[in-house]
Amino acid sequence: MALLIILIICFVIILASSQPCQTPDDFVTATSPGHIMIGGLFAIHEKMLSSDDYPRRPEIQKCVGFDISIFLHTLAMIHSIEMINNSTLLSGVKLGYEIYDTCTDVTVTMAAALRFLSKFNCSREIVELKCDYSSYMPRVKAVIGAGYSEITMAVSRMLNLQLMPQVSYESTAEILSDKIRFPSFLRTVPSDFYQTKAMVHLIQKSGWNWIGIITTDDDYGRLALNTFAIQTAANNVCIAFKEVIPAFLSDNTIEVRINQALEKIIAEAQLLDVLKNVTFTDGGNSFHFDAHGDMNTGYDVVLWKEINGHMTITRLAQYDLKNGVFIITDQEAKNEFRNLKQIQSKCSKECSPGQMKKTTKSQHICCYECVDCPENHYSNQTDMDHCLLCNNETHWAPVRSTVCFEKEVEYLSWNDSLAILLMALSLLGIMFVLAIGIIFTRNLNTPVVKSSGGLTVCYVILLCHFLNFANTGFFVGEPQDFTCKTRQTLFGVSFTLCISCILMKSLKILLAFSFDPKLQNFLKCLYKPIPIIFTCTGIQVVICTLWVILAAPTVEENVSLPRVIILECEEGSVLAFGTMLGYIAILAFICFIFAFKGRKLPENYNEAKFITFGMLIYFIAWIIFIPVYATTFGKYLPAVEIIVILISNYGILCCMFFPKCYVILCKQETNTKSAFLKMIYSYSSHSAGSLAMSHVSLDSTNSNIPMTNPSPGGKSAAWQKSKDLEEQVFGRICRENATSISKTLPRKRISSI
Repeated sequence: MALLIILIICFVIILASSQPCQTPDDFVTATSPGHIMIGGLFAIHEKMLSSDDYPRRPEIQKCVGFDISIFLHTLAMIHSIEMINNSTLLSGVKLGYEIYDTCTDVTVTMAAALRFLSKFNCSREIVELKCDYSSYMPRVKAVIGAGYSEITMAVSRMLNLQLMPQVSYESTAEILSDKIRFPSFLRTVPSDFYQTKAMVHLIQKSGWNWIGIITTDDDYGRLALNTFAIQTAANNVCIAFKEVIPAFLSDNTIEVRINQALEKIIAEAQLLDVLKNVTFTDGGNSFHFDAHGDMNTGYDVVLWKEINGHMTITRLAQYDLKNGVFIITDQEAKNEFRNLKQIQSKCSKECSPGQMKKTTKSQHICCYECVDCPENHYSNQTDMDHCLLCNNETHWAPVRSTVCFEKEVEYLSWNDSLAILLMALSLLGIMFVLAIGIIFTRNLNTPVVKSSGGLTVCYVILLCHFLNFANTGFFVGEPQDFTCKTRQTLFGVSFTLCISCILMKSLKILLAFSFDPKLQNFLKCLYKPIPIIFTCTGIQVVICTLWVILAAPTVEENVSLPRVIILECEEGSVLAFGTMLGYIAILAFICFIFAFKGRKLPENYNEAKFITFGMLIYFIAWIIFIPVYATTFGKYLPAVEIIVILISNYGILCCMFFPKCYVILCKQETNTKSAFLKMIYSYSSHSAGSLAMSHVSLDSTNSNIPMTNPSPGGKSAAWQKSKDLEEQVFGRICRENATSISKTLPRKRISSI
């Protein structure tokens, strides 16, 4: 056998050197007749002989650069076919072969492909042009080869014309898996896609991201480089440099075994389908073609290691194409595989969770700096390109966070210290209201209570204060739709009713002690207590009703704060809220005007002065409330309104009822009918005397009438004498002046009181 190989080699060398130009028969390497012919394409020579005339002349040049390894592949094909013919595998059928030397040139290979397609048993080598090649009998039934992907693609496009099966032993270009463009192509080696995928997987398991690439300057190298570059970029692996070297013939490390490839051939016309479904075994491993015509072989991961100046190659693992994993069988290989991780091949230190990569001025994405994730961002893996954003409505994250935290829901709860303080003040106010009600009930017939408008008016005002103090409880605790709607409307209506009653009291006081006839007539026409109270309160009821119907307050989650969710009442309509408060302010201002005019009334009866102070406190509190409420946010916003309500309530309650309670409890001697009459007389005599003297001075016919002041002693007699004298004075004034002046007599004023 060895002698035969040497003779064939010598023959090929002599033939190659003796022929300046080759005919189709000249570059046939080996041929043998048979019932079924199989073509072969092998690059036995490395290149075509260069010539000054080529390619100007359309002729095929001779081949140079004999490659012994590829020639051995040719002999392997011949040997396999001979073994099949010498066996009982194909009884009565002999396989023939026709093998061509492609000379690593597409042009030479195309000439061979044309011969493959020529008609079988025809004297002339012609390729017939047909629309349907189903019944066409080509020269060969299948083709083995070629080696280079560039040559294989050119041949496959021609063989597709007749769907002639083509099985390559070396072409690994990924594009050949496209069955639309290469429907009859099969191969016994994996696609470059899996090769580059296995390489990237190995790089990842070793923890590398900074590598260099050396590739050949041909279609195989360029296509593999492109695929590898795409996969490395997808896995955050950077290519530090790319080196392209001239293309040389690569050594084949996979032995092609097709001894049983034709054992299931039934009919010649079904050869391609049969080949696609062929399954054969070798060493306990089963092999078959997939839907893309690729064989399910894998890769061996080998380690080149220099020991004592000698290079050794150790098989570490096998790469499984189907599952995309490395299969390691022995412990020593596992240790070597694990040691790969100790090799440092990184441009930058990896970023820990909670950080992200910030690309530097380098053009490589693997050269970066690690920066902390900002607030409300996180990263939960190493070497993340960017931090992930938390859902700002429900979650938050601190700086350099690895997870997002749920926001806490906050509101003014019952166990909050400020809420406890405010509720204590409200409860104290309710106790004051109840105490005042009890005091006024027990002293119902005293002048102080009567001068306050009677028990009914006092009860109504105290009830309003009670409701306002109790209403503050709706501002505390988890907001609900009911509490949001109730708290504002209840405050608006109850406070309006309170101000309306106080307005009527101010009007009554001013009417009782007014000595101006014109003002008195106006006040008498205006003074309609029940209609005015119902009208003023009814307007507020309408405002609140429209507010609740058209734009009712609702519960809302305020997510504007970075770490918490504020559960609060959204007022629904700012206009309605402002209208409600503005209407109360208008009533309070009118009440303030009336009370201000009566501020100089008798001291024991002078509610007007205290009403004035109460309204001033109300105005100051709510004027401060508007800017504070508009600029405050968070869970303590309801506390602002509670404070203003408490200030308003306490201000009016203290100014209107505390002085009266003081008189009832501590100055009982002044809370008598005689003391009140004396005080009223003193004020009335002073006011009426001033008015009378003003009229007397204007009347030139007025006679001199002696007047004496009551002496300190003999209080009752002096008071009666002074009253009688004053009645005489005012009687004369009435007679001498206008009838309107008579309405200012003290007796009549006292009786009205």
